[in-house]
Amino acid sequence: MSGAFLHTIFDVLAWLAAAAVYWLSRQRLQFPAQSFELPYIAALVFGAGLGAYLFGSANLWLSGESGIARSVEGAIAGGVVAIELYKWSAGIAARTGARFALPLALGIALGRLGCYFAGLDDFTYGTPTALPWAHDFGDGMLRHPVQLYESAAMAVFALFYVLAVVNRNAFVITNGFYLVLAYYGAQRFAWEFLKPYGTLIGPFTLFHLLSLSILLYAGVMLATAPKARPMHERAVA
Repeated sequence: MSGAFLHTIFDVLAWLAAAAVYWLSRQRLQFPAQSFELPYIAALVFGAGLGAYLFGSANLWLSGESGIARSVEGAIAGGVVAIELYKWSAGIAARTGARFALPLALGIALGRLGCYFAGLDDFTYGTPTALPWAHDFGDGMLRHPVQLYESAAMAVFALFYVLAVVNRNAFVITNGFYLVLAYYGAQRFAWEFLKPYGTLIGPFTLFHLLSLSILLYAGVMLATAPKARPMHERAVA
């Protein structure tokens, strides 16, 4: 079974899992109505798609590679920018991302497994290392399996979020999207030091800078978050 085919399988599994946990979460949580409107969804899909290809391809070129690539971090950044612009133009003041917290974490956790099985062609492998868990992606060189690092890290957040929902943690439920963004940005920033990407400023790659931008955005949103109300029979996010 080819790496590309395995990558596709895990991409599909990631989408299905994200959809499933979203549906299940609706059984316990209520989310802002604005995030279900068609223009909102259209802006999200357009921004995420544009960001995925723009940042993925730019990083490829900066690393001396040719072609077109996608990036999950680029998709996140593009989606956030598109939604914030849409909300600004539509006069929407409510925070609308809460329903994406768990689907995003679980989707990345599964999707990165696909990147791992895709091997060298995916260009998401790590730098050479002599650590016992180093992986040979097919060219005889042992490298950091950074895809697994990120998958495990996001799975930890998913578990944390589920436990918070079970315990009706109002702050985590209400601000889950910004928490997952902050967590994602921080862990992604760390893993970027273990990737063979071309640098942009000093030792930092394009994705280092994008991770910091996502982390800064999440930090501002968390710092200005309204006080979360206690959760009762149905939680409001």
